[in-house]
Amino acid sequence: MIEDDGPLKRDLIAGLGKGLQVIEAFDQERSRLTISEVAQRAGLTRAAARRYLITLTHLGYVRHEQKVFSLTPKVLRLGQSYLHSARLPRIVQPLLYRLAYSLEEAASVGVLDHDELICVAAVSAGRVVSATLQPGTRVPAFWTANGRVLLASLPQQQIEAFLARLQLEPITAHTIVNKERLLLEIARTRAQGYSVVDQELELGLRTIAVPLKNFRGETVAAMNVSVHASRMPVEDIVERCLPALLKVQVELAALL
Repeated sequence: MIEDDGPLKRDLIAGLGKGLQVIEAFDQERSRLTISEVAQRAGLTRAAARRYLITLTHLGYVRHEQKVFSLTPKVLRLGQSYLHSARLPRIVQPLLYRLAYSLEEAASVGVLDHDELICVAAVSAGRVVSATLQPGTRVPAFWTANGRVLLASLPQQQIEAFLARLQLEPITAHTIVNKERLLLEIARTRAQGYSVVDQELELGLRTIAVPLKNFRGETVAAMNVSVHASRMPVEDIVERCLPALLKVQVELAALL
């Protein structure tokens, strides 16, 4: 049984946690790593990293070529286990599909994981506007509409703690990197009930999002519609997309 303050140390399997840290050491920028690089990124000794990599290779999650290691497609099973078993993606997917095709734009649903937004469901509706709009992708929460909607549901002290940890560097020319402005955007999102982000994460990508709440009124996820800047001026995105988002929001509140 897990207590509210967290499990006791004696109840934890340290090896499992470290093995997952080794898997998480690989990312888009570092898809091929040496033992020393894995050790550094996972916070392990070189000897420990070597044993974990050998074990993961034996289990089929890692491939070894000469002196470098890389993940295999088998790792996708871990994410698929969530997508196939979790209640949220299964509930939102049909309505998300209807939303996307009614607007002929891409739509997605995301949740917070620490300081990042993770996409858990997405429908492109034939509009491929960004590689980030697919299940499993992670992006910085503060510079996405879904992320700001979710952050707006948190206590102000927690939001400020998130900001204090961030490295406020511009991703595009439109990225807001001023702390006061970011806090103002979160406050605006909380007041109006939706967020619009214009090319802050990716040039050409404009997004509008609303919170998804359960029957108790608790925010459990966020849902957005994403458009390419060349197809829709930012001034039109609220009028053209928000009504459809709000309609699906109400329908999902009865199901979540």
